[in-house]
Amino acid sequence: MELKRDMAVAYAPAAIGNVAVGFDLLGHAIDEPGDIVSIRHASHGKVLIEEITGVASDLPMMAEENSAGAALIAMREHLGLDAGFSLRIRKGIPLGSGMGGSGACAVAAVFAANKLLDEPLEIEDLLPFALAGEAAATGAAPIDNVAPQLLGGLRLAHPDGGTPIALPVPNDLQCVLVCPACSIETRQSRAELNEEFPLAIATKQAGLLAAFVSACHLGDIDLLSRSLRDVLIEPQRSSGIPGFANVQEAAMNSSALGCSLSGSGPSVFAWCRSSDAETIATAMQSAFDRSGLASKAYISAIDAPGVRLLENDNNF
Repeated sequence: MELKRDMAVAYAPAAIGNVAVGFDLLGHAIDEPGDIVSIRHASHGKVLIEEITGVASDLPMMAEENSAGAALIAMREHLGLDAGFSLRIRKGIPLGSGMGGSGACAVAAVFAANKLLDEPLEIEDLLPFALAGEAAATGAAPIDNVAPQLLGGLRLAHPDGGTPIALPVPNDLQCVLVCPACSIETRQSRAELNEEFPLAIATKQAGLLAAFVSACHLGDIDLLSRSLRDVLIEPQRSSGIPGFANVQEAAMNSSALGCSLSGSGPSVFAWCRSSDAETIATAMQSAFDRSGLASKAYISAIDAPGVRLLENDNNF
């Protein structure tokens, strides 16, 4: 396989992992923030990271240890490419924020590299490479962030694999994401999870997920609100987020349909009607303020697009 161009730049957005009710299976993209990766064809026949800038520049420069680099290595090996890649990364997603930063870098890298090929792969075929990059960075390869970052929208993964399913999003809903000024290391957070649950709790979570999917297809906002809860993972993780209970209460008291952790946290998201988004964002930030944490709020469509090509790398 040959290369048809020398350079490509891609933007991959942040994502809400788990979406409360679908641990490791459900996620959706948001408009911003996101990561930008610039890929250039290089004659050295390797994957080299030239530069990492932005809000999180203290990342591994060794390609094997970096999610973008590891994803490209997996892609090169699978396709038998002789060509080398040099890449530059601009991080817009803070480290340890629960917004899928490692996944975004991996997705942007393989998407940009794919644009260099004379016979590009279908976008769904890039998923295993992006997951390999995620695994290198976090020690696991949950698909809940990576799938929407690559494919866009609200995505549900099948446990047996295949292209994650696109779920419809009821009209006039938005997502509010509030990221406090603290971080949680994903690898450690996953290692601390209790993997044994009472049957009643597992059954309840399965029922909530089934009802949530039905609500999305029916456009039933009341059913969606009653289903957008996490009785499985949130109870284990929320105690490590300063002020989480107050932030969640503030969102729900401001007419949120549901509110929970984004991924492993500390970011917290809420789904709501578009008309309530600004009020909910303000209430959530005020609650974090009362816990001594500054925060930044984002309001986004729930069915936001995934990775896309940029015209140039002037953003660096």
